[in-house]
Amino acid sequence: MFEQIRQSNMKRDDTYLCKTTIINYERVDKVKKCLPSDIKLSDLAEVFKVLSDPTRLKIVLALLCRERLCVCDLAAIADITVSGISHQLRLLKNMKLVSYIKEGKMVYYSLNDSHVVNVLNEAVEHIKE
Repeated sequence: MFEQIRQSNMKRDDTYLCKTTIINYERVDKVKKCLPSDIKLSDLAEVFKVLSDPTRLKIVLALLCRERLCVCDLAAIADITVSGISHQLRLLKNMKLVSYIKEGKMVYYSLNDSHVVNVLNEAVEHIKE
């Protein structure tokens, strides 16, 4: 059945192993039905991959603090070049995590929608505990 490995020393510990090989197929089927398709799982993994980069994470957290920031502001916040921030923003935009609005010569970035805001807020609350 399921096997858990102790995180501290990565060795198997009999107290974390099932003592039987009986599978509850009804339970397994219900869980499988509630999981997203493999394609959606892959898309979700890509979102987390994009957010796993500290610079991109800093960008989205900055946009969580302040709704609209321009490229120059974000470059100063992340302490990287405008070219570097543009590259990171392109990746975030491709993953539909950020959106932008042009106002004259200025381009302002924001988090794309409330779903992104909610995920980030939950993650921030989680690390505070």
